[in-house]
Amino acid sequence: MKRFSRSGIRIVMSVVQPLVYLLALGFGLNKVFEQSGRGHYIDFIVPGIVAQTILFNAIFWGVGIMWDKQFGFLKETLVAPVSRTNIMLGNALGGATIAVIQGVMLLIISIIFGFRPYSLVLLVITFVVMSMLALSMVSFSAGIAAIMNDMQGFMAVNNLLVIPLFFLSSALYPLDSVPTAMKIIASLNPLTYAVDALRMSLIHQSHFPLWQDFTVLGATLVLLFSFGVYRFKRIQA
Repeated sequence: MKRFSRSGIRIVMSVVQPLVYLLALGFGLNKVFEQSGRGHYIDFIVPGIVAQTILFNAIFWGVGIMWDKQFGFLKETLVAPVSRTNIMLGNALGGATIAVIQGVMLLIISIIFGFRPYSLVLLVITFVVMSMLALSMVSFSAGIAAIMNDMQGFMAVNNLLVIPLFFLSSALYPLDSVPTAMKIIASLNPLTYAVDALRMSLIHQSHFPLWQDFTVLGATLVLLFSFGVYRFKRIQA
């Protein structure tokens, strides 16, 4: 987190791509969305773009572990009198905190551009969902980084996963208006439930019950965090 706070350009660039999606799609397709009787598209897309910001930044957190491997810093960390589980937990919490901060930054920018949350009280749910998504993706990224030694291979694996996760979720379109096959695929995508919970807390619209969103997110968090801890304990620095 200290390294991140010292890199101003990194902080700015982390929200540039999601901001482009927000402005280009939010305003570009707003009129079409309004004509379909669904309200403002920019309101609909903000929860999806917030989830995208967290997803993209969290899932590439393992790059830091890869660099630490290559320069030998990770080996020095692992020989410290601290359990590898604690090292993994500290790493994951740092990455998740940064990802949530970036999501909050984009949410603030969205408010500047006219987005208005449905309820300030429900923002508590928003932050909980953002934290669960960030910790899940950071844990998964750390687990993949623990397995791989090749930076290019790590980036390829993450790119292969992040694009389908985002575009095959409900981030950009409502699930009740897509073909059955895409609806089934989206229903199997954990990001769909994160977006759905964010949409419920931010604009009071959802496709699934909130309890179902949290059940899937909780199961995903436990599974991916366990995976990260398991692989980190067996990491070869």
